[in-house]
Amino acid sequence: MEEQGSLNLFSGAEEKYMKGKHLVTIFHNEQNMYTVLRLRVEDTNHTYEDKEAVITGYFPKLHEHETYIFYGELKEHPKFGVQLHATHYRKDIPQTKQGVANYLSSDLFKGIGTKTAESIVEELGENAISKILNEPSILDRVPKLSGEKAKLVYDTLMEHQGLEQAMIALNQYGFGPQLSMRIYQAYKEQTVDMIQNNPYKLVEDVEGIGFSRADELGYQIGISGSHPDRIRAACLYMLETGSMQNGHVFMYARDLLPSVKQLLEDNKRDQIEFADISKEIVKLGEEGKIMAEDQRLYLPPLYFSEKGIVTNIKRILQQTQYDQQFPESEFLMALGELEERLGVQYAPSQKEAIQKALMSPMLILTGGPGTGKTTVIKGIVELYGELHGCSLDPGAYKQEETFPFLLAAPTGRAAKRMAESTGLPAVTIHRLLGWNGSEGFDHHDENPLEGKILIVDETSMVDIWLANQLFKAVPENMQVILVGDEDQLPSVGPGQVLKDLLRSERLPTVRLVDIYRQAEGSSIIELAHEMKKGQLPANISAPQPDRSFIKCGPGQIGAVVEKVVLNAKKKGYTAKDIQVLAPMYRGPAGIDKLNLMLQEIFNSNPDGSRKELAFGDVTYRIGDKVLQLVNQPENHVFNGDMGEVVSIFYAKENTEKQDMIVVSFEGVEATYTRQDLNQITHAYCCSVHKSQGSEFPIVILPVVKSYYRMLRRNLLYTAITRSRQFLILCGEEDALRIGVERADEQARLTRLTEKLQEGIIEQGGEVPPQPDENMSYEEILLAADPMIGMENITPYDFMEKEYS
Repeated sequence: MEEQGSLNLFSGAEEKYMKGKHLVTIFHNEQNMYTVLRLRVEDTNHTYEDKEAVITGYFPKLHEHETYIFYGELKEHPKFGVQLHATHYRKDIPQTKQGVANYLSSDLFKGIGTKTAESIVEELGENAISKILNEPSILDRVPKLSGEKAKLVYDTLMEHQGLEQAMIALNQYGFGPQLSMRIYQAYKEQTVDMIQNNPYKLVEDVEGIGFSRADELGYQIGISGSHPDRIRAACLYMLETGSMQNGHVFMYARDLLPSVKQLLEDNKRDQIEFADISKEIVKLGEEGKIMAEDQRLYLPPLYFSEKGIVTNIKRILQQTQYDQQFPESEFLMALGELEERLGVQYAPSQKEAIQKALMSPMLILTGGPGTGKTTVIKGIVELYGELHGCSLDPGAYKQEETFPFLLAAPTGRAAKRMAESTGLPAVTIHRLLGWNGSEGFDHHDENPLEGKILIVDETSMVDIWLANQLFKAVPENMQVILVGDEDQLPSVGPGQVLKDLLRSERLPTVRLVDIYRQAEGSSIIELAHEMKKGQLPANISAPQPDRSFIKCGPGQIGAVVEKVVLNAKKKGYTAKDIQVLAPMYRGPAGIDKLNLMLQEIFNSNPDGSRKELAFGDVTYRIGDKVLQLVNQPENHVFNGDMGEVVSIFYAKENTEKQDMIVVSFEGVEATYTRQDLNQITHAYCCSVHKSQGSEFPIVILPVVKSYYRMLRRNLLYTAITRSRQFLILCGEEDALRIGVERADEQARLTRLTEKLQEGIIEQGGEVPPQPDENMSYEEILLAADPMIGMENITPYDFMEKEYS
């Protein structure tokens, strides 16, 4: 391996720079370290004649009145003029022996006097600082320097020079300033050592760095082939990819080994043995980085989530106080009074659902559109209040009293619809549990929720990790009702919780199949229920009062969408009423192009008189419909929330000296500075996944064969069921038919169903055989067959030298 410490980390040769005294910090974001500061220019190799300059980049809070050198390019900002966009920087370090001695004896180094500083420079020379940073033990050569003072010198240098050293090194390896800062925040003073010795740790520890990037870095410093660090990173990366991209909770060993081998050999430079991969998986298992069960390999959070769900559902179901809690006569009398008061007549299946919910510790209520799920939820809360003598008015409870009803949904839009339909407060699941980002949840098994009945809507959107967090926060004697449509898309995150709970047949369940909504005939609902069966109605292309199909080719999609939207706008519909759904971001009919066109229809600015802010290829204006792309728990705004731009502030208008956009998400406001604008995007058109949990008066859905990955039954079903009044399909009928006939080919790997069946015994049933969870990693890997298709070779050929 090449020498690791050979980088000249303090060389600014050939780089464009600007040197000067730091006058004032204009803006500093502690979260991502983005900084804007003003510099008094002392020296530069740029063509720049002003005495002061504005520097932007990612730095810690720098000391004012100290001299720094910033490396980067001058760029013209449309509003603020010329700025230096710095990729890295360093503090100006004296280059003479006397200068270095003066620096080491300055106030920064408490306890280091002039004589001590001079002895350090005498021994190590004018390059003493860089030598100490690269090799702390070199201070042992300084006569009479105690270990305590040597540590003080090194720690102080790292505090003031370590980030600079790290940023320069990361820049030389091709990392941009923002990602470099994220890496430094993960490793602090160990950053340079980490990237020069085990860059593959970046895959485990730093969001946004994949295996290929770490592998590039590893190759540069001489790590390749079957190096253990490289194999470990590939194993963890493949497990992470399987969960986040494909929704799997685990991978079979027989699949993981060949996929890791293929990844490691993708550059065609290396040949990797299965035995080497198996050896590292065993080590990862022993370290707790991978969990194994039979021949299945998990990332620990997913393994414990799957196990935790079973434990807590079993605990909830074992509550017995709900059996025959109220005589049937009392229930029927209360139901009759409720029907009379509300002016409704519940159907037999709806009555069964309400009664079963009130008499069970836990219930799943499932059904397609129009089957009355919302009506049943309303009936449950009304009857619960009546039978238990609980007011549905939160204001009727004293400050020390607990409101018994907890209503939650995965998204803010779904929670709002839930609140509107029941008249009770409803929140997101994250907000209910008190999520604080990296700090975790306020509510958990040691600090459970308070209340008597919990109703969760849109459960199909809940992934396995969030479901575990929710169930373990359920206290004793709280009833739980899960509501959802099993035919919709599964969660964006790993798992398929609702589907697995239903398949287990271990939880009390009511399936609503009769259609009640719009009894006079909704062709949208008819289409949805036909699609569930894998077929289309005979009249799919014939115009209906609430549905139409406009036949066109892929190149005509944009023009058709534009015409439909313009007609709807003339009839008084707004951007909030109309949602265009598309599967791809790029291309002539992709989300990006459609959003540009739709913004001009709904929120144009022809004379430039209205405030707007450009960010990349996107221009935001007040009144724009936008979509949140990441969770922002501190502002109670989450991935998938839709909002409206309500204010734009230019840097000259605020004390932060930053351009800012304020977005209202159903009354919850979030502020974005320019560097945060990658967290939002326009929402006039969005993906089907991002629309989950919402309903819109009008949905426009392009369907063409070029959208091949969109052509799946559950995705199309989810898309059309977002429509409340009108559905406009446009594209190719054959494409729609192909998609409806094509069930989801990417079945998710989970064991929740089986674990529920193994852990929760049916009444009168026998205990099913339990999996062998005591198999060693060696036995698991020996049982795997990674050599499918390779004749006359078995895994034992590869494992023999390791485990014989």
